[in-house]
Amino acid sequence: MDAHPGDAGESQIAACRPATMFEAAAAALRRNLERGLLYPGLVLQESGLSERLGMSRATVKRALEMLEAEGAVSRYFGRGFMVGGTGGTPKRDDLRLIELDLNEIDDSVGKANWELIYEDVEQTLSRRLIFGRYRINEVLMGEEFSVSRTVVRDVLGRLQERGLVQKSPSSRWIVEPLTSQRIKDRFELRSILETAALQLAMFDWAALRGLADQIGRLSPSQALSARDWFALETRFFETTVLCTTNIDLARHISSNRRALEACQSALFSMGLPPDTQSIIELGEVIELILSDDIAAAMATLAAHLSKARDRTIAQLKITAVIEPPTDTPAYLQPA
Repeated sequence: MDAHPGDAGESQIAACRPATMFEAAAAALRRNLERGLLYPGLVLQESGLSERLGMSRATVKRALEMLEAEGAVSRYFGRGFMVGGTGGTPKRDDLRLIELDLNEIDDSVGKANWELIYEDVEQTLSRRLIFGRYRINEVLMGEEFSVSRTVVRDVLGRLQERGLVQKSPSSRWIVEPLTSQRIKDRFELRSILETAALQLAMFDWAALRGLADQIGRLSPSQALSARDWFALETRFFETTVLCTTNIDLARHISSNRRALEACQSALFSMGLPPDTQSIIELGEVIELILSDDIAAAMATLAAHLSKARDRTIAQLKITAVIEPPTDTPAYLQPA
């Protein structure tokens, strides 16, 4: 995976990636503030909003903290928030009964408990991959999100599949730091497995031509969002190496890629923008496949992965000067 170092503000990164649950909650509350449905003086308790939005209290708290930073709400004696400033008369109306516009977050209602906190936990862990080794406390995570340890273990098990967390020999959940050697090893494995997969692939030629046309319209100077970058990279992955007839090979390739995808996501979250040139390089691999020159396609893919490895390691060195986040939750402890 590949992206040039650069300086992008937090607002740019927020616009690039899909909204997290707390961002979706903040957007819903912001919309209701603008419409006056959440009116000046109204006291916003996390418990009532959590029930109304169908989200965890921790998610609602982070959403309210975002709105506080924007000046839309203010702290209310340390027990919730108040719409507007604290100078007005507090209105303790039942948040479960007042009219609210919740149409745009209906998809979150009725989700399994693990789905309600997964994105929040994933983003929290991804942002800290470059800052050292952490241990995850299941009990404190459950308290943070007001969920059972069964839900916590479900979330951590899914994150383990993505390569974000690991289990130590003593069965503790650990977030291992990204290192240059780990990145080098993963890319080396990608080069071995993915080039071999091209030899055994049964391609969907129409899908390949469609992706080649889409990539062909890109220019190196064109900015891609993180979401679009991942979408194109994933489509390449699915229409080339995952077309291998060797099922076990495909499974190992997918597992290795998930770990590097978490790495790239972490680097994007640190302000490093996606590199359109890396996607154009993948387009060159597709063109060679379409020309029925698999040997050249394999060599070109290997060259791309070598460049991606070197640039990812360079990015990691740049991010080493960034201060660790100050909002690390209690369940994530230095190990």
